Amino acid sequence: MDEREFSRSGQHASVVGLGTWQLGADWGDVDDKDALAVLEAAAESGVTFFDTADVYGDGRSEETIATFLRSRPDLHVLVATKMGRRADQVPENYVLDNFRAWNDRSRRNLGVDRLDLVQLHCPPTPVYSSDEVFDALDTLVEEERIAAYGVSVETADEALTAIARPGVASVQIILNPFRMKPLQRVLPAAREAGVGIIARVPLASGLLSGKYTKDTVFAQNDHRTFNRHGEAFDQGETFSGVDYATGVEAAAEFSALAPEGVSPAQLALAWIVQQPGVTTVIPGARSPEQARANAAAGKLPPLSPDTLAAITDLYDRRIRTQVESRW
Repeated sequence: MDEREFSRSGQHASVVGLGTWQLGADWGDVDDKDALAVLEAAAESGVTFFDTADVYGDGRSEETIATFLRSRPDLHVLVATKMGRRADQVPENYVLDNFRAWNDRSRRNLGVDRLDLVQLHCPPTPVYSSDEVFDALDTLVEEERIAAYGVSVETADEALTAIARPGVASVQIILNPFRMKPLQRVLPAAREAGVGIIARVPLASGLLSGKYTKDTVFAQNDHRTFNRHGEAFDQGETFSGVDYATGVEAAAEFSALAPEGVSPAQLALAWIVQQPGVTTVIPGARSPEQARANAAAGKLPPLSPDTLAAITDLYDRRIRTQVESRW
């Protein structure tokens, strides 16, 4: 699979990576054996970028990745983790002493002396404008606790603020055919600055797989049940903020646009990979089959102009007014 560079850090990632939120929590139950099988299938398919966080299963996702990589010392995988969501979400918590403590925990969980890439995990908006915060992150690099740092954001404006920081290597943002706003300003700014873009929630929490109907029932411990209106965290993280009923109808239209031999999920991933400025996209997977199918999307030929135009038209008609004013 092709790899792309995070220009500021010199690190590389496969164009399709693996998101591992689901291996920790909030997507129903995934046992250890299945989680390790997903990681193996992704790696065998050419994935060289794993994205995790200290809050996913309260460290379980990080620990699972560590267990897998210890068993496969032959692999070269860039592991990005996140920090900040285990504390109260107030700017006062984003200080060097806390960063060191959070960093120590993630290094233990992942079994490494230095973390490859650490991202602030969708912190309060004022954090992005704090010189002290980014000075502290620079200190972590100087202390060789981390090789590079980035941010995970909710809004386009937060992304633009972060991109202006000279030490930021990456910005993780929701980008998919149901969330196109980053194409307007964020991706061009990132390209100009040499900041990598990590596209998350690429399937709109599974909507873009085309598998769900209005009657689909998700587990009680699945955020697609308990966070549809932002009850637990930002609503945009669940179905990209799209009303579920609208999303199911729009997803049916989207599925019809998939070329022969390409699944709707692969179409969504291929669309993201094709956007100028995207470094990697991080779909999750709950089974080895899903992991392999996602990785295959990174090897598809470019989508046709007609397909791209039809995807944009669908977004304009059904989705744009629901999401662009909020994120």
